[in-house]
Amino acid sequence: MLQILLSATFISLLGGMCLIHFRHLHEGFSADHDLGGVQKFHAHPVPRIGGVPIALGLAVGCGFLAWSLNDLKILLILIVAMPAFIVGILEDVTKKVGPLPRLLATFAAAALGYFILGAGLQRLDIPLVDSLLSQVWLLSLLLTIVAVGGVAHAVNIIDGYNGLSGVVSIFIFLAMAYVAFKVQDVALMGLSFAMVGAIAGFLFWNFPRGLIFAGDGGAYLVGFMIAEVAVLLVARHPQVSPWFPLLCVIYPVFETLYSIYRKKFLRGMSPGMPDGLHLHMLVYKRLVRWMVGSKDASHLTMRNSLTSPYLWALSSVSVVPAMLFWQHTGVLMVFCALFAASYIYLYRMIIRFRTPRWLVLRRGCRLR
Repeated sequence: MLQILLSATFISLLGGMCLIHFRHLHEGFSADHDLGGVQKFHAHPVPRIGGVPIALGLAVGCGFLAWSLNDLKILLILIVAMPAFIVGILEDVTKKVGPLPRLLATFAAAALGYFILGAGLQRLDIPLVDSLLSQVWLLSLLLTIVAVGGVAHAVNIIDGYNGLSGVVSIFIFLAMAYVAFKVQDVALMGLSFAMVGAIAGFLFWNFPRGLIFAGDGGAYLVGFMIAEVAVLLVARHPQVSPWFPLLCVIYPVFETLYSIYRKKFLRGMSPGMPDGLHLHMLVYKRLVRWMVGSKDASHLTMRNSLTSPYLWALSSVSVVPAMLFWQHTGVLMVFCALFAASYIYLYRMIIRFRTPRWLVLRRGCRLR
């Protein structure tokens, strides 16, 4: 496993270095030049094709895994993930691929996973629903497609600040690697470590300096791999509760669901329209007050990066109990409900300017 982790990290690190060093050759089409968008918080144009080194790291990690297990079928997951990754990269370089085509691409990738890898959801540990899922394969397929596509899209939603989605995703993959180890599934444990390495190599350049962004290609690839490994864990091992992966990804998933509710029912706008009221954006605007108002590029970049640790802490609140109670559906359900309630309470507290002072990082503080 160490070989898989280190090889994926090295290749991703090297790929990111090459993209940054030769940025003058590609930044005309790869950089994010829209600095004034409602969801833009960086100081200068930055290449957003960090999904390329992540994909390279994953490919090399999977290659070592397939070689060590003498099982080339492991490489099929790379083929299955291609629709989500390719459409995301197309958006990164053309800026013309809308949210719906990207979501449909992840649905297609999920369908491929269902038929090629056997990655299908056939139980939720809810008796009546489980009976329907086991008897009606089409219902199982639809549930799998929506779940996988939804998680991939949710990871893309939280990909807004340096290191945010990357570290959250590493937390999730480490939790799944732990459960894969407990059920002795070496292949899924290896895939998890390959993703940890691929993301870690990218993060070296992304946090805190923000030299490259994951973009839609990276976010959709990472989100899809999270969902696919999670579905395979549940499908292969009856002792793994289907609520384990749900609690692992509850932060990005609930962020997405709450955003849809907030836009549709509270603001009367299309859920697909961007706005500046996601939780991570509120943390940036109202909690991270370090050098607020400064137009200096280094200050803007540092303030961007200081936002992420708040959300890392929030994510760990769900990932840790998921690891501890991965077999106990009832306990996992309770923690899902507690997270949802805590999220809403925290969101309302910030939006109403009632945040405790100790949570506010004020001007004059320094990132150490």
